[in-house]
Parts: sequence; C-alpha cells; structure tokens
Amino acid sequence: MVQGEPFFGLDVASTSVLFLAILTVHVAAAFVAIVFGVVAMVAHKGPGRHSRAGRWYLIGILAVFATACALAVFRWPEDLPLVVIGGIGAASAVYGFAFRRLHRPGDIPHILAMGISYIAMLTAFYVDNGPQLPVWNLLPPLAFWVIPAIVGAPIIGRAIWKRRHPHHRRPLPEDRVQPERP
Repeated sequence: MVQGEPFFGLDVASTSVLFLAILTVHVAAAFVAIVFGVVAMVAHKGPGRHSRAGRWYLIGILAVFATACALAVFRWPEDLPLVVIGGIGAASAVYGFAFRRLHRPGDIPHILAMGISYIAMLTAFYVDNGPQLPVWNLLPPLAFWVIPAIVGAPIIGRAIWKRRHPHHRRPLPEDRVQPERP
C-alpha cells in the first residue's frame, strides 16, 4: 500500500476537499451495498424484500465502483488492482441482476454472480484497508486477497446446493402448487 496522508488516524491518498467528498460518497455507498446485500442473502427469495434489497445492493455496488474509479485517480497506478476487482464485482452484480430481470431459467447463475460480486467488493475493501485494521494488520498481504473468497465460496456453494436439492429448503412461491378454483 502506498503511504498516504494522515486523516483521523487513517492514511488517505489525499486530504483535498474533492477527494474527501468522493470518499464520503464511496463509504456511504459501500455501507448500502453491504447492508442490502446481507438483507437480500437472508430474505425469503422471490418478490418482496429479496428483490427490493437486491435493487438497493446493485445501486450501492455500482456507486462503489464509480466512486472507486474516481478515487483511483488520486493514487494511480497503485489502485489499478482495486479498479479491476471493483469492475469484476460491478459486472457480476449487473449480470446477476439482469439474469433475474430477464426471467432466465434457473437460479444458479444469479446466485453465483451476486455472490462473486459481494466477494469482490469485500476483497477490494480488505486489500485497501486491511493493513490499517486491528487484527487484520497482523496478516500477510496475500490474506487480504484470499480470505473473502475462502469464506464466501462455501456460502455460495451451500446456496447453490440448497437450490439444487429442494427438499433441503423452504419452498419458494413459484414452487407452491396453487389449488384449482372451480
């Protein structure tokens, strides 16, 4: 990590008003993406809470990527890996969202794409901020790149497995048989 300027105990690339304004939007968007991503993960799937949270997650992660690109200007080319991983996260989220919106058959591409986007977002966060975080600062730099995937891959795998083995999950609205009306 490139040494930055001190700001409230953290090293930031710049203390200019423009940088700090973009950083504020970036942090707020990341908070939206993290919170609504978790809500979408744990919510009952189908229309309603899951879909609304997913839309907010998409908005959040796209804003995170856009602001990350703007912030990278202040620390280019050192931030190029963060822009690449952010692009992977944003592209995966758009693909997962579009897959659902276009009513494509199956849920596995949607689950996989959204999971990859969440892992990419967390990876970029830890690569950039891990060296400044308590406990994380004791880890080798490679850990920041692999821990989100090591933790996230089994969670994604479990979600896919549950979708493929319906007897191990609650029925979704489209799975329920509707009684015929006379």
